[in-house]
Amino acid sequence: MPQHEPSSLLATVEAVHWMALAFMGTVYALRLWWLFRFGRASDRSAPGNPAQSTALRGGLYSLGNVVMPWAMESTRKPKGLAFYATFVIFHLGVVAGISLAFLSSLDRALVAGPAAAWTLGTALAAAFLVALYRIARRVLRPVLRLISTPDDYFSLAMLTVWFLLGVCAQAHVAGAARFAGDAYLIAFLLATSFFLVYVPFSKISHYLYYPFTRYWIGRTLGHRGSYPYSRS
Repeated sequence: MPQHEPSSLLATVEAVHWMALAFMGTVYALRLWWLFRFGRASDRSAPGNPAQSTALRGGLYSLGNVVMPWAMESTRKPKGLAFYATFVIFHLGVVAGISLAFLSSLDRALVAGPAAAWTLGTALAAAFLVALYRIARRVLRPVLRLISTPDDYFSLAMLTVWFLLGVCAQAHVAGAARFAGDAYLIAFLLATSFFLVYVPFSKISHYLYYPFTRYWIGRTLGHRGSYPYSRS
């Protein structure tokens, strides 16, 4: 389907979007510098049991923990695979939203095709439903209310709105929501820009530290011979 030229407002919002990305990249570069400069401590203990595990084996196993639901603390029984499925759907929705935000600015036609429209739109819609479930779960379960902070509620609520805006923006880009002009895409890109500035200072920034912290803790426990866990 032929693509119309973006409005001047949309062009301005796209420019803000890329400036927000540059800001986030600068903050993350500084955080990574701090992490490698001050946040890592060497393990000076002697190897615990090289026959059982090593630092490298423990680090790699810990890093791959996210694709092993039977080993993840948050998805062991009684939660099991169903809860892990919601975890996967939620994060695939995040990937779809990020892809839509940047590809729509770089090459609108690339995300306007039927394959991209169905893939990204379905991922965003499924993630939106999971986000609603996560809000209900966090509000209704006393143990989650006890450990939740205002940032938890705000971040989750904003992500839920972002997923919904992403569904509408994808429909607009694919030509199924022309009646609103560029409003859906503008709203989606503004929400994305807000996240790019806000996320480095929120708990959502855990994804930046995840590969480093998982590898380091697995390496430390593997060096001591206690990870991966042995099964008798």
